[in-house]
Amino acid sequence: MTSTVKLYGLVLSGGQSRRMGKDKGLIAYHGMPQRDYLYRLLEQVCDKAFMSIRKEQATEIHADFKTIVDEDIFKGPFNGILTAHKEFPEVAWLVLACDLPLIDEKALRYLMERRKPDSFATAYALKENPLPEPLCAIWEPNGLKNAVLYMQEGKNGSCPRKFLINNDTHLVHPENENVLMNANSESDYKEALTKLE
Repeated sequence: MTSTVKLYGLVLSGGQSRRMGKDKGLIAYHGMPQRDYLYRLLEQVCDKAFMSIRKEQATEIHADFKTIVDEDIFKGPFNGILTAHKEFPEVAWLVLACDLPLIDEKALRYLMERRKPDSFATAYALKENPLPEPLCAIWEPNGLKNAVLYMQEGKNGSCPRKFLINNDTHLVHPENENVLMNANSESDYKEALTKLE
């Protein structure tokens, strides 16, 4: 099933990167800051691309990049996702965390080809541990509307994965599972560099 709903891309780069000890969005796995690299990838596959940032990051982002400043209404990754949804409520969002050093255009297109617009989201998941990866997923407008209600209720925490587990999420297994590797620590960073060689 194809969708007439526009698909925008969102790089989540407003996190504090406490475990890594430095801004994960600025790490250059591909010859440029990771947040820039992911933005360029999303530009290739989406109608528009945006970078989700904290207010204090606004002065360090080059004018070439479209940004959405987190409103700080919600906690965690939902902060960036739902701020973007508020700004463009009728579009679907292909959301990428900036700690995915091995994601590539092929993997994004594979996910998009398997999109189910009538689900709340289409998310990548590993075969042996089939939990949705909310930060490498296509979030549909209806799913995001329900996520706002979920967060406003305040009973279930602020975990996007928990929301997707408990709602209508279409899971897709990547052709190459390495694309879902998260780099959140110095050892992850070194491992990612080894895999990229």
